[in-house]
Amino acid sequence: MNIEKTKDLVRQLLFEIGENPDREGLIKTPERVAKAFEFLTRGYRQEVHEIMNKAIFTEKYDEMVIVKDIDFYSMCEHHLLPFFGKAHIAYIPNGKIIGLSKIPRLVEIFARRLQVQERLTQQIADTLNEYLKPDGVGVVIEAMHMCMMMRGVEKQNSIATTSAMHGSFKEDERTRSEFLTLIKSSLK
Repeated sequence: MNIEKTKDLVRQLLFEIGENPDREGLIKTPERVAKAFEFLTRGYRQEVHEIMNKAIFTEKYDEMVIVKDIDFYSMCEHHLLPFFGKAHIAYIPNGKIIGLSKIPRLVEIFARRLQVQERLTQQIADTLNEYLKPDGVGVVIEAMHMCMMMRGVEKQNSIATTSAMHGSFKEDERTRSEFLTLIKSSLK
């Protein structure tokens, strides 16, 4: 990301909305916004394979593994406004497990890009499915979207929930039900 070019663009944006980018309170705003966007979109500069390949291990465990209540922040690609919430992720190993801390890191890589919640959910599930080749993967994401809260319909208490299921989570009602029951305390 070119910080200097981004600063110029933010300065121009301030001018276009009717502000004076040279007034005291706004002088450093272009630089602050440029650095904020660099941080908020750092997922574009991270590689999934670097996270995944260093933390996959052979193990004969074959029961459900769940990491729930993973906080995340992302930016809606439609309005460049934040959305945030929790991800709940499960998989049933088929000879391979992943270091537990890598699951939140995977969420972070995809969340720190311009996103829609549906794609974010699917990318996480697809990636775990691709790298681990498990019996199944389940991902549920709950989020609040500032584009619905601050503008448009202005509904402050609405929560969007998306899911993506692979393998046994998609094909076996009991597996899916177990996952949803185990994360239920989070879904309130």
